Amino acid sequence: MDTVSFSIAFFVVVLTFLAMEGVAWLAHKYLMHGAMWYFHEDHHSHGPGFFEKNDAFFVIFAVPSAYCFITGGAASDARLWIGVGIALYGLAYFIVHDVFIHRRFKWFKKTNNAYLMAIRKAHKVHHKQLQKEGGECFGMLFVPPKFIREARQALQNKT
Repeated sequence: MDTVSFSIAFFVVVLTFLAMEGVAWLAHKYLMHGAMWYFHEDHHSHGPGFFEKNDAFFVIFAVPSAYCFITGGAASDARLWIGVGIALYGLAYFIVHDVFIHRRFKWFKKTNNAYLMAIRKAHKVHHKQLQKEGGECFGMLFVPPKFIREARQALQNKT
């Protein structure tokens, strides 16, 4: 792959990754807290067991990624790199949401990083709402600046 092709592929991957935050926000607000609440509700209720019905949403993002990998790889076109961007967002989602925020795996316990603290706080605020309507903070990686300011202040108060 030459430098220009690599640059275009990299740009498509990064653009897709960033776009997925918007797609995830929309899916979370309008599907998960909308018509598909049945599958998402258990994520807010903290029921017993490791798996949740909410885990089925993985398929919503895995299918288009796999489709893009297969068709884009076969045709050697941008769909391959779109699939890579979706898959990388899925990996980031798993690590940030399932591992870091909800601690489904005990890999990351504490952080002194204001951005990571803000992500965790915004998600905690989201989970205060146990019903379908009335929630806030539907994104994962982009958090309202107020949470970053609060986290920075908390870190300054520690020292």
